[in-house]
Amino acid sequence: MVYVTEDLVRRRAEHNECEIFSLEEVSLHQQDIERIEHLDRWCRELRILYLQNNLIPRIENVGRLKKLEYLNLALNNIEVIENLEGCESLQKLDLTVNFVGCLSSVESLRHNIHLRELFLVGNPCERFEGYRQFVVATLPQLKCLDGTEISRSERIRASQGLEEVRRRVAEQEREYLRRRAEEKEEARRKEAGEEEEKKERKPGFSGRWSTDINNMAPGSEENKENQELAENPKNPEVDEEEREREFWHTPCTFTPESRLEAHRHLEEKRRAKEKGKEKKPKAPRTLITADGQVLNLNEPKLDFSLTEDEENSSIVLDLAVYRHMDTCLIDVDVQPSYARVSVKGKIFQVVLPAEVKPDSSTAQRSQTTGHLLLTMPRAEGEIKVTKSVPRPPRVRQSRRGSSEDNKSKNDTPERLEVDPSKRTAIDLANIVPRQSAKAGPMEASGAAPPPATDRCSEGFVEDPDIPPLI
Repeated sequence: MVYVTEDLVRRRAEHNECEIFSLEEVSLHQQDIERIEHLDRWCRELRILYLQNNLIPRIENVGRLKKLEYLNLALNNIEVIENLEGCESLQKLDLTVNFVGCLSSVESLRHNIHLRELFLVGNPCERFEGYRQFVVATLPQLKCLDGTEISRSERIRASQGLEEVRRRVAEQEREYLRRRAEEKEEARRKEAGEEEEKKERKPGFSGRWSTDINNMAPGSEENKENQELAENPKNPEVDEEEREREFWHTPCTFTPESRLEAHRHLEEKRRAKEKGKEKKPKAPRTLITADGQVLNLNEPKLDFSLTEDEENSSIVLDLAVYRHMDTCLIDVDVQPSYARVSVKGKIFQVVLPAEVKPDSSTAQRSQTTGHLLLTMPRAEGEIKVTKSVPRPPRVRQSRRGSSEDNKSKNDTPERLEVDPSKRTAIDLANIVPRQSAKAGPMEASGAAPPPATDRCSEGFVEDPDIPPLI
């Protein structure tokens, strides 16, 4: 059973940026919904509501949709027209191919004064004698019934013999309701019998022969048939095919119960099919065996070439990656003895003919062909120095003797020194200015500063109450 959930309505409200409070139109057709709910609270602004081709048995929970103008409930299981009095703005109602047999329930639409179009094609009430005359006379606001416009003369003729038409319609309704009661009882018995059959059914057993064979007459035909079935049980798959053929070829009346039964049967078949198609998790691909042997693998089925560049003492792998594939879908892993490339999750692995240096390897992608080029230097190749930088002379300034210098040289690691000619030393002696070069060391911070009488301006009078400036 499918319910009307908030997530379902939001997914159907993509045109409204997934907002449901201001939604004016929503389509919930072909969702196997069996009940209308929540829409009158979540979507008060609805003007158009599509609910066709579901399994809805009743019209309910739409009375608060004051702005609803079009309601489509075609191909459902509705038997009575009801609960639409609150839809004040309703202009069009589509109940095509339902099970409306109570034609008198059309009178509930008198309160929908703006109703202009009504569709009841394919309902049992359409076969009633005087059906169109009764609807036209009952709903004077209608302009069109079942796609046919109602003329003024037709409305006058329908209103003249309304009482007689109403009497005939009531008789046909009673007969229809009697048949519906019988159909419901038959459907209930059939469902109970199917439940018992499912409980008794066993794999490989068709259910056609009695298990108590010993209690039957030895020479009876029934006993012989049961003996044969016991010795040669039916194939479950063949028996299932027979039941499937019997289900679809057995004639039945078109009722809400039969439609619901067909839907559930299809749903069970679909679930069984999906269950049979469930893919078992694949075992992880073996890339390296337990004894450490690396395997060659080409899951993406790409063309490649593996060559050796003698001039540069390297191994080159050219892998024909798809031209328009994004580079972020490629992952490269180079090891000393093999190279592995992951292309969209599929592994390409090749064993190298010689040991390489992974840290010095490079990977490049062609912008024209999309090929991936791996250049891997050989580990036994000659290491060439392309540029040599002379080391600056080391200058050591030490007050120790030569013996202590040698000892320190052996104990401490060598370090580069900056050029002494470019070094700028900080003169700590001149940080604080003194009055003369022959002045002694700086006094403590708590000592009084020297008198500043020489620097006083003319007319300066020293006040003893003011502390001296530091």
